[in-house]
Amino acid sequence: MKVKVVGTLVVGLAIAILGIAGGAETKVTMNELPAAVRQAITARAQGGSIRGLSMEVKNGKKIYEAELTMNGRNTDISLDEQGNLIEAELTTTLDKIPAAARDAIQKQAGTGSVLTVEEVTDKGKTIYEAEIDRAGKKSEIKVDANGHPAR
Repeated sequence: MKVKVVGTLVVGLAIAILGIAGGAETKVTMNELPAAVRQAITARAQGGSIRGLSMEVKNGKKIYEAELTMNGRNTDISLDEQGNLIEAELTTTLDKIPAAARDAIQKQAGTGSVLTVEEVTDKGKTIYEAEIDRAGKKSEIKVDANGHPAR
C-alpha cells in the first residue's frame, strides 16, 4: 500500500514538474502583464481587438502571448518580458502570399485541400505554414518565400 501511495505521489509530482517545465500556458489579464508587454500589446492591437492573453515559461523565461483580431484576421504574437516581439502568426490566404510559396504549397497539397495559411515571423524570418487535408488526414506544410522547405 505504501508503495502505491508513494508511486502515485511521484507520478503526480512528475506531471506537475513537466507541466511547468513544458511551458503550460496560464491565462492572464492585462493588469497581470509587465508594463512593457502591456504597452507592446496595446500598440499592436490598435484598430483591432484582444481575444486572449496567456503566459508560459519556456527554458526558464516568461513568454507572453496575445491573440488579436486585426482587420478581420487572427494574429497571435509572442513577446518576451521586455515587450520585444519573438514571433507573430498572421492568418492569411494563398492569394496573399508570395507566388513561389503559394505554388510550393499547392504542389505539395496535390489533390488535398488547403485548410488554413499562416504567415509566421520568427526572429525576423518569415515562413508560410499551410494546414492540408488529404482524404481526412491533416498535415502541415512549411515553406519560405521562395517555396523552399522551412524549419
